[in-house]
Amino acid sequence: MHRILIVDDEPLIGQGLNSLLASSGIGIEAIYVAHNGYEALDYIRMEDIDLLITDIQMGAMSGIELMHQAKLVRPWIQTIVISAHETFQYAQLAMRLGAKDYLIKPLDGVQLLDSVRNALLKLEKRSKSREETIDTLRDSFRVEEPSALQTALLNNLLSEDVNSMKPSAAELHKLGIGLGGPYFAVLKLRLLPRSAIASNNPPSERDAQLLRYAALNITAELLAETERKSVVFYSGADELSIVIQWDEESYENTSVSKLDQLDMIGRSLHRSMKRYLGLTTIVSISQIANGLQSLVLLNKQAMQALQWSERHPDHDVFYYGDFHESLYTKEETSEDELHAQHNRIAEGAKAYIDRNYAQKGLTLHEVAQNNHVSPNYLSYLFKKTNGMNLWEYVMKLRMEESRRLLLETDMRRYEIAERVGYESPEHFSKIFKKYYGISPSELKK
Repeated sequence: MHRILIVDDEPLIGQGLNSLLASSGIGIEAIYVAHNGYEALDYIRMEDIDLLITDIQMGAMSGIELMHQAKLVRPWIQTIVISAHETFQYAQLAMRLGAKDYLIKPLDGVQLLDSVRNALLKLEKRSKSREETIDTLRDSFRVEEPSALQTALLNNLLSEDVNSMKPSAAELHKLGIGLGGPYFAVLKLRLLPRSAIASNNPPSERDAQLLRYAALNITAELLAETERKSVVFYSGADELSIVIQWDEESYENTSVSKLDQLDMIGRSLHRSMKRYLGLTTIVSISQIANGLQSLVLLNKQAMQALQWSERHPDHDVFYYGDFHESLYTKEETSEDELHAQHNRIAEGAKAYIDRNYAQKGLTLHEVAQNNHVSPNYLSYLFKKTNGMNLWEYVMKLRMEESRRLLLETDMRRYEIAERVGYESPEHFSKIFKKYYGISPSELKK
C-alpha cells in the first residue's frame, strides 16, 4: 500500500486527480492534496510519501524546486510531473531530477493511471525478502560483475601504493571501463549483515557471495536510475567502491548541488540495502576533485569517513567534509571534544531556526549551509542533541507561537498563518489540528 501526494494550485484539478486515484483500484493507503509547494513540503516532511504528482508551474515555488526539495528530504521518492506547457526545457529539468513521467494537460486519465502504476511498480520491484532475493540470484544474474582484471585495475587506481603503475583513462576505456571524468567522487559501501548475525543465522559463504552480488546489482540499478555516470566494483569481502563522475557540462550545471546529489545517492543506497536485502550498511562519501590522479586522495577521504562510523555507531552515511580537519589529524579525539563539536553545530542550527522559523521557504538545506555541514549530518546531530528532528522543532515553534497569538491577540486566522510561516490559512488549520487535536477556531472559543 502506497501514499501519494498530489500538488496543483488549481483546486479542481487536485480534487479530480484525488477522485480518479481513489477509485482506480490501485493499492493506495492514503492520498494527500496540496495547493502549493510549501504545503507539499510539509506533507513530505510529516508523512511517508511514496509518489509525488506535481504541477510544474505554481506560484512562489515551482514544481522543479519542489522536486529538488522533496529529494533532499526523501531521495527515494518517485515523481510524476504534469504541465500545461509542452516545453523541452521543463521536461529536461524534470527528468534530470528523476521524474518518471512528464504528462501534458489536459490529462488523459488512462495515461495517468498507467504512469502511476509504473512508478509504484518501481518501488515494489526489489521488495522481496532476503531469502527470496538469494533464491532468485542463484538462477538469474542481471548485471555483469566486473572481471577480475577490471576489479584489480580499479582498486589499483585508488591505491596509495606509489610503486604501482596507474592505468590511464585510455587504457581503462579499452578494457570497458569508462572513467573520462574529469570530475570525480568516491563512495564506499560497507555491508554489515547484522540482522543475520543477531539471529544466530549468518548466511553461508555461497549466500554471502550472492548477497554481495545483490548489493552490486542494486547499486548499479539505483545509479542508472539517477543517470549518474559511475563505476561500481568490489574493494573487499564486505565492501563496494563507487566512482561517480561528471563531465564538464554536467559539472557546470548548477540546477542541483553536486554534494546534494552525493548525499541523496548515499542515503538511497543505505535505505535500499536495508529494505531489499536486510543488510545494515555504512556509506562514506568523499569530496569532489578534478583529474583521474585525484582518485587516490578521494579514496583516502572515503576510507577516513568510513572510520568515523566507529565513533558514531548510530549514524549511517558519512561525508568527509562534515568533520573538522583537526579531528582527522589526531590519533585519538576525546569524547569531550566530539561532544563539544556536536553541541556547537546543533546549538548553531537551533539558534538559526529560532530566528527564522516563521520564514515560509525555510529548508533543512538552508540551515545546514548556515552551519557548514551536510543536511544529513545536521539532521543526525540535531536529533541526537535535542531529542527531536529538526523539522519537528520548527513545527513546535510555529504551533506554540500560533497558539499564543490565538489566545492573546485578536489576530485573524489568515494573519496568524502568515505570521508563523504558512502559505494558506486552510493548510495552517490542518497542521494545527494535527498537532493539538483541536482546530484554531475551537481553541479560540
